[in-house]
Amino acid sequence: MLNRANNNRGWADKTIHIIIAAIALAGLQACQDGVSTQGQQQTNIITSTYSGPAARTTDIQGFRISVWEPLRAQNRCGACHNTGGQAPLFVREDDVNQAYEAVNPHVNREEPDESLLVTKVANGHNCWEASNSACATIITNYIESWVGDGSGAGRQIELEAPPENVVGESKVFPDDAGLFTTHVHPLLTQYCSECHVEDADSPQSPYFASSDTGAAYTAVKTSIDLDTPVNSRLVQRLVELHNCWDDCPDNAQEMEGAISNMANSITPTPINPNLVVSRALTLPEGTVASGGSRQENDIVALYEFKTGNGNIAYDTSGVDPAINLTLNGDVSWVEGWGLDFKNGKAQGSTGDSRKLAQLVQATGEYTIEAWVVPSNVTQEGPARIISYSAGTDVRNFTLGQTLYTYNHLHRSSTTDGNGEPAHSTSDDDEDLQATEQHVVATFDPVNGRRLYVNGLFTDDMDETAPGNLNDWDDSYALVLGNEASSNRPWAGKIRLLAIHNRALTQEQITQNFAAGVGEKYFLLFNVSQLVDLPQSFIVFEVSQFDNYSYLFRQPKFISLDETVLPGSIPLEGMRIGINGKEAAIGQAYTRLITTINDSEYSVNGQLLSNIGTTIASEKGSESDQFFLTFERLGAHTNVYTEPAVLPPAEPADSEPVSLIGLRTFDEINATMSALTGVSHTLSAVQTTYTTIKQQLPSAEDINGFLSSHQVAVSQLAIEYCSALIDDTGLRSGLLPGFDFSINANDIQNATWQSQVVAPLMTRFMGQNLTTQPNPALVESELMNLLTGSVGLARCSGQCAADRTEKATKAACASLLGSAVVLLQ
Repeated sequence: MLNRANNNRGWADKTIHIIIAAIALAGLQACQDGVSTQGQQQTNIITSTYSGPAARTTDIQGFRISVWEPLRAQNRCGACHNTGGQAPLFVREDDVNQAYEAVNPHVNREEPDESLLVTKVANGHNCWEASNSACATIITNYIESWVGDGSGAGRQIELEAPPENVVGESKVFPDDAGLFTTHVHPLLTQYCSECHVEDADSPQSPYFASSDTGAAYTAVKTSIDLDTPVNSRLVQRLVELHNCWDDCPDNAQEMEGAISNMANSITPTPINPNLVVSRALTLPEGTVASGGSRQENDIVALYEFKTGNGNIAYDTSGVDPAINLTLNGDVSWVEGWGLDFKNGKAQGSTGDSRKLAQLVQATGEYTIEAWVVPSNVTQEGPARIISYSAGTDVRNFTLGQTLYTYNHLHRSSTTDGNGEPAHSTSDDDEDLQATEQHVVATFDPVNGRRLYVNGLFTDDMDETAPGNLNDWDDSYALVLGNEASSNRPWAGKIRLLAIHNRALTQEQITQNFAAGVGEKYFLLFNVSQLVDLPQSFIVFEVSQFDNYSYLFRQPKFISLDETVLPGSIPLEGMRIGINGKEAAIGQAYTRLITTINDSEYSVNGQLLSNIGTTIASEKGSESDQFFLTFERLGAHTNVYTEPAVLPPAEPADSEPVSLIGLRTFDEINATMSALTGVSHTLSAVQTTYTTIKQQLPSAEDINGFLSSHQVAVSQLAIEYCSALIDDTGLRSGLLPGFDFSINANDIQNATWQSQVVAPLMTRFMGQNLTTQPNPALVESELMNLLTGSVGLARCSGQCAADRTEKATKAACASLLGSAVVLLQ
């Protein structure tokens, strides 16, 4: 069993929020600078006060607060399942104890998302939103809040044996789009091109009706099931009466026929009979592992992007009115949950967005929490990631990007109507990277604005006094990926967004970062028949890494029979298979050699490897079928012959071979550690190295040098030099006699040269150099950096007290991060 803490959603507070919002949001108006008032949501107003018997137990009281209260409204379940209505009467208003008795048979405490209360709505039973899955998510959140009893203590994920699927033949999409172009694409271009193309008036992804057949073919693969055409998403949407062009059953049959014609022309891929294989399963057949322990007590808007299609991103916080976001422009869904912004936005109406102003002003503090993936580090503006605003010069808050920095603008009594001066992460630290990051912006009246990246406070203090939020304008709109006026686009992915009306603490931010993001599953590959032990499985944690691949990690062996011990089971050469064949790339476990044994085995299983790998998607997350193969497992073996490696081509005679090479990522890290004396295991250094490791050179060939390599080297050098100068013992050993207490402006040029520059050059460059770099030029550059006309150690008056240390760190980093270390 695997521990999975329950979401603590604080519905007692949310009930108060709902009542406040219901009163405050009446008679809404305003449209300003591109902000639309269209599409306002119906407010969930509780029209009666409960006067029945008190809850007899704490569990019944938890049910009342978390489930009964939000669902008893007339626009939820109260219109039917109330006193005298349709059974079950789980929101009856005369007696919450009897409502509790009625609801229990319809709730799955171990797996709330499998509760009948949830699945009925997920299958179309009276959802109050346009998306059944959005309503299902909201009710799941209600139940999770209840069964956790607000303690956040956690609950167990029960691993369940998946179906017994034998690995068989499977059809795979051919590389060429010819069959798709002949059979399916004509129907899509004829009947779906008003929406499913990028330049439609209201474009909806996937863009499988594009006139570009290659792009359409790539987009449609997740909507076609080649093995069972009737299960294709293209067919099922027509069955669900989605934009039929004539009679829906006839249209669904026509689409199924076109897909069948395409599939019938594809030869199935047979499984190699010599392979030692596990049983097979798809991602949905695994055990859901998403939704670890998150702090969500004070959430007022939540976007997990689970819908995966359409042009609405739903607010599933359960706090009404829901700020559902309309997608406009070049915005597409990310498989595994998220939105990908290229040149578009997702915007809520001003009416629905008004709850943010009302509920944040009620506490005087707030948090913007997001999982983001910036597309690059060249965006400026700042480019708007998340904004509650009305245009380029008026806002309540904005989280934005300028190159390598995050920017937090917000309106208060000490800032202007545009939220300036902004609070930003340090340019030198380059906290923002073009990779998946957890970024949190908080505000409270004591600490002002704070920014956190990947669970850590960036140490950037707000230089503006905190002030208050009394001047917030409640006529603005919540916008993602752009400004309300559509002229400050941001490029990247947003995987999750939560807005809290409290400032999260460091502990809570760390907790939410550790919980992770996205759709994750435990895939249990049955190997019982190979090891002669009951209910034996190799378990992987698998997630949709992006639209094109899956992330497999932390394989372990486990038996669901807790009385079983494995004894001694040899395991060698494990590979991942997909759709009847071993994956061509991503085989990270081929060199795995281990023994599953009693001493390392526990009730939680035995970990087989700490590494992860990515496997390319073929049919999409609903249809791709996975299995495992082994060179040896127990008594079963298969001799695996590696493909012959082709000899490298002879280098061209005219191409000169460089005598200079690059240090690789591990060599750079080790060199910097040796030169500075700072341990590579120091937390700050190790965190930076782990973050930028993939940006560092991986090969010694000088021709492979990229600008991103130099950026990463500079970042690591800054971290090492900062640690060096902050350690009084290390710095006194390198720079003896230099007095860091003297103001930088008062230190003579000669002192900087003899007590800082010269020792740094001696340590990092050595002595008696006869080739490049020229010591005189290096010294000149460092002195200009420190004492030139705009030198770091020269100020118009007295410098800040810490300027001496900062200038020394800069000189150290500029030399350590140069070709002196990079080249070998």
